[in-house]
Amino acid sequence: MTRRSALKSAAALAASGSLAKGAPATGGGRIKQSVSRWCYAKTSIDDLCKNAVRIGLKGVDLVGPEDWPVIQKYGLTPSMTQKGAGTIPDAWNRLENHERLEQEMREMITLAAAAGLPNVITFSGNRKGMPDAEGLANCATGLVKVKKFAEEKGVTINVELLNSKVNHKDYMCDHTVWGVELCKRVDSPRVKLLYDIYHMQIMEGDIIRTIRDNFAFIGHFHTGGVPGRHEIDGTQELDYHAVSMAIADLGYKGFMAHEFVPARDPMASLEQAYQICNV
Repeated sequence: MTRRSALKSAAALAASGSLAKGAPATGGGRIKQSVSRWCYAKTSIDDLCKNAVRIGLKGVDLVGPEDWPVIQKYGLTPSMTQKGAGTIPDAWNRLENHERLEQEMREMITLAAAAGLPNVITFSGNRKGMPDAEGLANCATGLVKVKKFAEEKGVTINVELLNSKVNHKDYMCDHTVWGVELCKRVDSPRVKLLYDIYHMQIMEGDIIRTIRDNFAFIGHFHTGGVPGRHEIDGTQELDYHAVSMAIADLGYKGFMAHEFVPARDPMASLEQAYQICNV
């Protein structure tokens, strides 16, 4: 076999999904993994929970109060609320939203705390022509108003980092440095970033170094294959086994939620993702 034919064979194997990025781990368990509900919308919540337990997952992500009791019945944690305050395009970077968002956040934190949930989600909002510096100041002003309440209730507010290149055009919190500066200004152990690895690979790359440098400001992780937001195996460009090792080595105690849309058998893909990240 020539070098060229060997490379072609390896590439074909990787493209088929048979060659996972990083060897699947056995044992491990240093990272609590969960699954995002919306990616399995065609599966009932009971069936999703049964499979999650079978696979070894510890939670279900992005879920509303109506599903929390079912998830907890299976010994799993609703690891992130479906709603927190605001929406992706319309949130804290607009001062006129603050009164409404503060009320929404207090209500969701109260519900989450009562049910024993660790995290609520929120967003910056879209730019709509606003300079990033102005939006940063506005977001900090708004989140400062709810940080003490979150601290008292023991619930973490997670501002999600999203890409503005492919999926969420014009979204403001689209770079780690912006999100980290927001967290520094708010200055609370209960206001952190939801570091979506899929989104930040699209915007920045350099994932492991960025996580290591900014770990103190990250409260939650999402996964997804790049490009396409499908399986996190050899069909995409990131080595999630290496990323998971780096996160575990930092002593991370939160959740890593799989937020990819399966292109093959959903539960087989979810189990494969668990194995890749089981470090």
